[in-house]
Amino acid sequence: MPHDHAHEHTVPADLGPAFRWAVGLNSGYVLIEGAAGFLTESLALLADAAHNLTDVAGLLIAWGATVLAKRVGSSTYTFGYGRATILAAMLNAVAILIGVVLVIWEAAHRFGTPVDLPGGTILWVALIGIAVNTGSALLFMRSQKGDLNAKGAFLHMAADALVSVAVVVAAAGILLTGWTWLDPVVAIGVSLVIAITAWGLLRDSLRLELDGVPEDIDRQALVDWLSNQPGVSNVHDLHIWALSTTRTALSVHLVWTGEDGDALIHHLSHELEEDFGINHVTIQLETVGCDAAFTCDAQAPVGAKVAV
Repeated sequence: MPHDHAHEHTVPADLGPAFRWAVGLNSGYVLIEGAAGFLTESLALLADAAHNLTDVAGLLIAWGATVLAKRVGSSTYTFGYGRATILAAMLNAVAILIGVVLVIWEAAHRFGTPVDLPGGTILWVALIGIAVNTGSALLFMRSQKGDLNAKGAFLHMAADALVSVAVVVAAAGILLTGWTWLDPVVAIGVSLVIAITAWGLLRDSLRLELDGVPEDIDRQALVDWLSNQPGVSNVHDLHIWALSTTRTALSVHLVWTGEDGDALIHHLSHELEEDFGINHVTIQLETVGCDAAFTCDAQAPVGAKVAV
């Protein structure tokens, strides 16, 4: 039986401009906020500056991974370098969690050694932070829905915007009441909220790194859909995994009794991309049945159809 090869890979959004603007804005803000934090001895500002610094590093990693993912595969890395985007998302999550631990540790010590803080200065610096971080998050808002790497960048920026809002609240409270303990309390509270989002990102990236089925794909629905195709009597050896944060692969064996295999392959590869977002497909057609445990005769395949 002849083989059919179709290349229908979805082109990821160009995130280069978004990364350039986000890195530039956050680098500048880290310098401003870090200087203000040291001058005022505000833990909230220093915590936010440290977190913004990890954001810059995370953005650079994610940006580099996005560029690397566009490179054509080699004889050694035949699938290309797309999984670098999964590693970048994972590193982003780890960096956020490490930052959270450091902030909470320092904030706990601050309760025993309170520091007088100039609430007005903290307030204005944090307001700038809200503008910078919100603007940076908006750069990735649309792309983050279909790209875990972009989602990592978006969460980093959104988390920083939340920290800046909390710092504004703490500064306003200090100005009104003089309660300097609001500074470490806010730092701890916001850090815990950030930890929850970072844990979700780490879980999702680890799932993809271990070749788990992407969360947005319903495996059982896919099995049912394949089983209902004309001439298909059995579906087995189904594997679904991520090639990158924007590309998904599938391989499957189908027991089939039809006549035009080429037409079936073309139909399946097109529909899998359109309906399930799976754009790298390998299908093997077999002409004998499998038992209830999906164990097939080793000689069953009489021909293979492949769409990649």
